[in-house]
Amino acid sequence: MRTATVHINLPALVDNYQVIKTMAPKAKVLAVLKANGYGHGLVTIAKALPQADAFGVARIEEALELRTAGVIKPIVLLEGVFNTGDLAILAANNLQTIVHTKEQLHAILTADLDRPLKVWLKIDTGMHRLGIEPEQFNAFYYALTESENVHSDLVLMSHFSCADDLQSSSTQAQFSLFNQLTEQLPNARSIANSAGICGWQNTQCDWIRPGLMLYGVSPLIDKSSASFGLKPVMTLQSSVIAIQRVKKGETVGYGNAWQASEDTNIGVIAIGYGDGYPRHAQNGTPVWLNDRRVPLAGRVSMDMITVDLGPKSTDKIGDIATLWGSELPVEEIAKHSTTIAYELLCNITRRVKYI
Repeated sequence: MRTATVHINLPALVDNYQVIKTMAPKAKVLAVLKANGYGHGLVTIAKALPQADAFGVARIEEALELRTAGVIKPIVLLEGVFNTGDLAILAANNLQTIVHTKEQLHAILTADLDRPLKVWLKIDTGMHRLGIEPEQFNAFYYALTESENVHSDLVLMSHFSCADDLQSSSTQAQFSLFNQLTEQLPNARSIANSAGICGWQNTQCDWIRPGLMLYGVSPLIDKSSASFGLKPVMTLQSSVIAIQRVKKGETVGYGNAWQASEDTNIGVIAIGYGDGYPRHAQNGTPVWLNDRRVPLAGRVSMDMITVDLGPKSTDKIGDIATLWGSELPVEEIAKHSTTIAYELLCNITRRVKYI
């Protein structure tokens, strides 16, 4: 028997990358590896994608982990630097940074650096999270392009807020504003994330930034990953460790949250929220076991879940259950858990074995 185990399918990752390149053949690819490669393993994913043009991470610690592991590709800090002292580390390790505040701008302009930094200037076109105001753009742009501390190939970027919803008018409005500010300039530009790549092909520009779709998950509402030819990279599995017979009317688990409608068999599987399986997964959430779906029956515990095997089941202790993967899209489990696929992938805990 095995306890909670994650299988990472690297050929599927490479296939997904090729799907992305087919969708955007002229654009360079900034493969987003933040949050430990969306839970798939930061270094493992980077080394499996030597064809990517650059990697995107959230924080300097992630970038330095890649450098320590021997990854030499360009790396971009998607949140920029938090401390002025980090600028020398960026220069020494050939790391690139996003600028989205006046404090970051000032730090770069006044730093004493051995070599210029490559900078991505982020504009807030409607996300209202990170980025300079459109009214600030000219001042930031000319300050950066005239600074000896900044490499000449400044990249201009923004980020979509609603690109996963093809019915939203926000995406086109954001792109129009982005174009208004940047289209006549000679710099490379980037705005399309996974949803932009899949749903708004006219926004691909010079650089695309695939994240979720790289790992085989659909970035669009009501569109399956299979419809884009994407393959799940992560499969989460564990074993059946016990089978209990319960009678009609009996309850299962904490809070008596599930009641049997007939005499049936309950399978206990060695996985829970202590492994990263969602605590709020509802009764009926599917689990793949012996080539069929069986429904979750009762609340998720720290180390176990229980499923209704049915009254005539022939399942055995030691049988392998798949919680999400090629047979069971993680997006579907997320819907049953009132969350998103991003969270499930990123929440796998350290006690889970990776293969």
